[in-house]
Amino acid sequence: MKDFLEHYHPRLVNLLRRYLRTLGYTHGPLFQAMKNGRGGPLRYQSVQERWQRYTERACVTCTLHQLRHSHATELVNGGVNLATIRKRLGHQHIQTTLRYAEVSDQTADTEVRRWRRKQ
Repeated sequence: MKDFLEHYHPRLVNLLRRYLRTLGYTHGPLFQAMKNGRGGPLRYQSVQERWQRYTERACVTCTLHQLRHSHATELVNGGVNLATIRKRLGHQHIQTTLRYAEVSDQTADTEVRRWRRKQ
């Protein structure tokens, strides 16, 4: 995902990193609601609306779906197994994850060569 974001807009990456530092983010919901002083995950619709405003303000064309897709693809090409990616994306069925995760030609070639060496 890092390469995807930096390709589109380095300033967006820096703003997101700054936001994460101010939250003390390590894991869990990326965007948090602060109703009544309590943090928690935002509703998906709220995240969609905010993301649209942020990208419009930054003059960047990038949807949340593209981010999820790119992240899944980056994980697959980095060798993370599909079960882990399924869990990370919150999918109930592995078939849904398969739609998000695209193996690059280079990764596929490397994996086949590695398999052949073991034969």
